[in-house]
Amino acid sequence: MKNNIFLISALLILIFSCNNTEKKDAISMNTIEETAPSLVGTWERTSYYNYVDGAVTDTFHTSPENRHIKVFTDSKVMWCRFIPSDSSDWFGYGNYNVKDNILTEILDYGSKTMSVHIANDSAFVFNLTLTDNTFSQVRIDDEGHPVFAENYVRLE
Repeated sequence: MKNNIFLISALLILIFSCNNTEKKDAISMNTIEETAPSLVGTWERTSYYNYVDGAVTDTFHTSPENRHIKVFTDSKVMWCRFIPSDSSDWFGYGNYNVKDNILTEILDYGSKTMSVHIANDSAFVFNLTLTDNTFSQVRIDDEGHPVFAENYVRLE
């Protein structure tokens, strides 16, 4: 009888400990996935930097007269820019990917003004710094120097 109780107790402990480990592993995996920053969402540009010789020379902050919004899904990007003093429309749409902190936007089409740039080269490549609620994309020249940076805050 003592052997049966001992055997049943050992089996119950083994069953519960295995089941508990699987739950802990699932919880750990979900925590890791939830904490990884993602571009998916809606963003507004807060500032724009120009660089000369690697140093910021100009900073432009967002205002009601100069708004820039970007929307990322799992694979698509769309952006629009509103500048009332400029009669040109500014928007673009296409695919994007992120690899090794490099953001590449491959635009399929855009506004009339943007289509001129897309016709020359549809791939726009940036160094990316991403947190949960902010990101910066920095355009780098052929020699590896920063040209300009766009800084965004998450809206949604």
